[in-house]
Amino acid sequence: MTTGTNLSTAQHPLADRIRDLAHKRNAVILAHNYQLPDVQDVADFVGDSLGLSQEAARSNADVIVFCGVHFMAETASILCPDKTVLIPDLEAGCSLSDTLTAAQLKAWKERYPEAAVVTYVNTSAAVKALSDYCCTSSNAVKVVQSIPEDQPVLFGPDMFLGAFVARTTGRKNLHLWAGECHVHAAVRPEDVERAREAHPGADFLIHPECGCVTSCMVYLKDKDLKQENAFITSTEGMVRHVTASPKREFVVATETGILHRMKNVAPGKAFFPVSDAMECKYMKMITMEKLVRTLDQGVYEVKVPKDIAERARLPIERMVAIT
Repeated sequence: MTTGTNLSTAQHPLADRIRDLAHKRNAVILAHNYQLPDVQDVADFVGDSLGLSQEAARSNADVIVFCGVHFMAETASILCPDKTVLIPDLEAGCSLSDTLTAAQLKAWKERYPEAAVVTYVNTSAAVKALSDYCCTSSNAVKVVQSIPEDQPVLFGPDMFLGAFVARTTGRKNLHLWAGECHVHAAVRPEDVERAREAHPGADFLIHPECGCVTSCMVYLKDKDLKQENAFITSTEGMVRHVTASPKREFVVATETGILHRMKNVAPGKAFFPVSDAMECKYMKMITMEKLVRTLDQGVYEVKVPKDIAERARLPIERMVAIT
């Protein structure tokens, strides 16, 4: 994870006011990789769901302002019950989270009573409360590997990430929920081929949530991975890769918001999205103006009911611990 340092020459006119308000409230501002560039630049920490959850858990701030989507703020509230957790827009939801409800998970568990339940962090607190483990794309494989091999696993809601985990671990008893992220699911092999042909010398980075990730995995398995310069990895994995790689160009298959952070951590390198359409409308709902209102008025607080929070805490703590 990186701090939200602004490496560009221009600063948003509200940036100083936001920092001043945050100081007065003793607030820490957390921003997801997919947030608007100005929001990333004013944040104290920028990262993926796992990294931001870890920052929330160890923060000494009285107030956590989560610039992300609603389930992320819920996770912070569960990990930090004594802190005030605010989100600048209550309507910032998640299409993937909406594909698996608590009622659906309960019915699924009844069909497989011996199974361990692993749910992606992109789920509601109520779903996490019915889970044994939570995970992010950066530690999903390790989480599943921590479960005894002979125990069945229910993995949801992202079927593409689940397929990636199943193929990587070789696990045959991993059952997948048929959910997807509307942004990542829209990526097709022809999009990948077109972008890579336009930048033949670039490294290719693809998120395991992408709809074409299964076909890409087959392709990479049948080719020389190093020769093809292709890597299936989480958003944090992508950031680490562009920082460490000697390459100067990268084709990126995930939400376009991450390109801003990549330009900050790896100045002088060039980044090309597989598709400009890979933009999450929910992530982009949080603006600098809304961030000012949140810090000025203390809106909107996200609080998880105590009974749900208590049951959801263990799977979330397991997620945070397995890195």
